[in-house]
Amino acid sequence: MLFQKQSPGRLAPPPALAGKKLWVPRLQVGGSRLLAAAFRSIGIDAEVLPPSDERTRELGARHSCGDECYPLKLTLGDCLKILEQPGKDKTNTAFLVATGQGPCRFGQYAPYFQSVFGSLGYPDITLVSPSFENGYADYGESSSLFVRSAWRGVVSADILLKLLLRTRPYEITPGSADALYDESLTDLSRILETHHRSYAHQMDELQAGLLRVRARFRALPLRKDRNRPLIGVVGEIFCRLNTFSNEDLARRLEAAGAEVWMNDVSEWLWYTNDEEARQFARTGKTYSAAALRAKLRNIFQKRDEHALVSLFREDFTGREEPDDFRDLLDIAVPYLPAEGASGEMIVNIGKAVYFARKGLDGVIDISPFTCMNGIICEAIYPRVSRDNGGIPIRNFYFDGTQSDLERDVGIFLELARNYRNRKTWPAPTETAFAAGARNGS
Repeated sequence: MLFQKQSPGRLAPPPALAGKKLWVPRLQVGGSRLLAAAFRSIGIDAEVLPPSDERTRELGARHSCGDECYPLKLTLGDCLKILEQPGKDKTNTAFLVATGQGPCRFGQYAPYFQSVFGSLGYPDITLVSPSFENGYADYGESSSLFVRSAWRGVVSADILLKLLLRTRPYEITPGSADALYDESLTDLSRILETHHRSYAHQMDELQAGLLRVRARFRALPLRKDRNRPLIGVVGEIFCRLNTFSNEDLARRLEAAGAEVWMNDVSEWLWYTNDEEARQFARTGKTYSAAALRAKLRNIFQKRDEHALVSLFREDFTGREEPDDFRDLLDIAVPYLPAEGASGEMIVNIGKAVYFARKGLDGVIDISPFTCMNGIICEAIYPRVSRDNGGIPIRNFYFDGTQSDLERDVGIFLELARNYRNRKTWPAPTETAFAAGARNGS
């Protein structure tokens, strides 16, 4: 039964991964670390791929023809760095390469990787390729356990990133927010990698861990100056979250005087759940056993999300996410209805409108060069801007050859400051946490 009570003892990994090391792609580092911990909780030896570097770009470019998107090159390059390490038993290596259908080259990653590995003499490398069409539930008897633990990890990682971005621009001691972030990730990873006796016990431990996280960040000395433009960031999920791929754009925005509000990863999972429900309706399976399981999963995920996010209600006042994910789909309808399009472009358009109505000072879309999602959104953003007070919206495309990025950031932030001075939308409500540090000067 879905989300059955867990039994004590450590689970054996799925047969395909027995005795193998599973490497998890490095998206947003916090989310990847907590996802790896969730894998370890079901007996899979999982670790996050090492940070990308110039060798990553070199290997990815060498084994692609140039038409592929930038995330494919970087992920492939990171995997090939593992395979080229001396002394590694390649037969015991596995890579997590999620997949999916729809209007994106993302669905071709897994077969392309398999082809490259085979051409290099590694035809037996295991690829774990969960698909968004089935809610990423591909782990046999451990599926329900993994999906729920991984979901809790996704929500927790979103919370941690939001805390980091809310505090880092105002830290008095450089690096203190990053240090707390890393410490908090280690704390939560230990909780998620443990096979708990029940879902309730895991939730209790996770809530306790997040309360420790909250206390750490609330005690961090911060400057009281809050005169920074607030910039919402949307875009393609890998390029938006992987700091190497986007030249650490969030930190560059902070250095130029802004504060960043990043689109949550959980929104993509809510979108995949919604797309799964639409697929059931299209194929006449709305009342099937699979649809019922998916509906129950939604109920438990919403309950878990509320249990975790509600701990930070005071901290995120003025930075609240929509009460219901479908609100984003609804406000995207005049521009890009979910029933007539598919993919991240819908979520990004909806969130851009949401950011504007929330009172932000600008929106940036981070996408790989030639990304169809980004290109379609770029064609729609001028109308979104006109309909929402003229808020500046800009696409930043990345392919590893950026130049004058500081100049472009500076120009955009000047537009954001000018907009802030003339906009009619109210600014986000500030809290005691946001308006000035408890111990700041």
